[in-house]
Amino acid sequence: MAAVSLVSVSTVKPLGDRVFIKVNAAEEKTAGGLYLPDNAQEKPQVGEVVAVGDGKYKDDGNRVAMDVKVGDKVLYSKYAGTDIKLGTDEYILLSEKDILAVVS
Repeated sequence: MAAVSLVSVSTVKPLGDRVFIKVNAAEEKTAGGLYLPDNAQEKPQVGEVVAVGDGKYKDDGNRVAMDVKVGDKVLYSKYAGTDIKLGTDEYILLSEKDILAVVS
């Protein structure tokens, strides 16, 4: 995971069809109430969109609008994107095609 100390969330502007997502915290307990050690916790696949790019260009030069917007809760592919840590919070930068659904 890339740890960045000179950058804040407000200064990150994804390019093209990329999306910057704040990752939800991993589950620390099982449904039965047992606590999981760090190495047994699964990587979360749900997060909140913090920033979006302008969209990618089509072959004719027009830009394709993004399907997600800031504030949307999304479900994304398990091994997609680049993990980034800003301070104590974890984020992921990924392409819009790696977003599977908007969660309401």
